[in-house]
Amino acid sequence: MSGPARYTSRMTEALSYHREFELSDETATLALGSSVACKSQVPQVIFLRGDLGAGKTTFSRGFLRGRGHDGSVKSPTYTLVEPYESVPGGPIFHLDLYRLADAGELAFLGLGDYLSAEGTLLIEWPERAEAQLPLATLDITLTTQGLGRKAMVRAADPVLLRALSD
Repeated sequence: MSGPARYTSRMTEALSYHREFELSDETATLALGSSVACKSQVPQVIFLRGDLGAGKTTFSRGFLRGRGHDGSVKSPTYTLVEPYESVPGGPIFHLDLYRLADAGELAFLGLGDYLSAEGTLLIEWPERAEAQLPLATLDITLTTQGLGRKAMVRAADPVLLRALSD
């Protein structure tokens, strides 16, 4: 199965498995992102939730590093999407929907093309257009906790959560 149908077929299960991770600092957030990148299969749609400054872009930077990207990682706050198409393991599209004026803009951003690429979508602020997005395979909520962060990871696949716990 290829294209958008491949995404939706793997994403119809409820995200009924969850695990909480304590992240003491930025390095721990980068490490979690890298671990998810190394232990997850493609295609993936990963929702990243949390307040401004919670660590969503830091997690994404760790994810990209975990997939072998050694260039800079920019926040797509103003561009809305940053494509990383030459990453080992398939393309990664990092979307930041914070400044999305209307959920209908997703079509103009090329969401269908990104889904057809059968890579990974890292989507910050998915709640801005959740009804128009494919279902997530992984949903991560980052919150501040003292000087560190907490990550609540929800998944349809218990195997991935177990692998992240190792």
